[in-house]
Amino acid sequence: MNTPTLPVLTGTAVTLRPITDADTDLIVKWRNTPSVVQNFIFRQTFTPEMHRSWLATKVATGQVVQYIILDNADGKPVGSVYYRDIDNHNRSAEYGIFIGEESARGKGIGTETARLFTQFGVDTLHLHRISLRVLAENAAARRSYEKAGFVQEGVFRDMELLDGAYRDVVFMAKLAEN
Repeated sequence: MNTPTLPVLTGTAVTLRPITDADTDLIVKWRNTPSVVQNFIFRQTFTPEMHRSWLATKVATGQVVQYIILDNADGKPVGSVYYRDIDNHNRSAEYGIFIGEESARGKGIGTETARLFTQFGVDTLHLHRISLRVLAENAAARRSYEKAGFVQEGVFRDMELLDGAYRDVVFMAKLAEN
């Protein structure tokens, strides 16, 4: 499948650009950072091979659209945002984001990224429903998602067994405005 050329998205605080193989080392570093891992349900050690397989089997086939988040203050990459499980029939996808650079957290970068990327999802990818899953204890992320227009749809109690303890998972979604 040929993926259309994806645009660069520019906001006030962030610029989002499509991921490339050259980003592999950064993604691997970020995904293995303890402060990132603690907010992920998938906690296996992340390797360059895993990332390149993801690029080849998911991104290259259009099942995933993944971007790198650049901080406009200095132009440096600080994280990644993506849609996975893109369902063209139902015009839906699951949203995911992580800010890999600790110095970039708490500055509204995630919220602006969510607004920019969901607008792109609706306008360019023609998504109607954008959903996400977040660990219930990740209050900062939940607040950021709400600011970006996501609405809580449910709490799945004790859904994930992580580090020996059951964790609640909150499901949220944002719908295209009719």
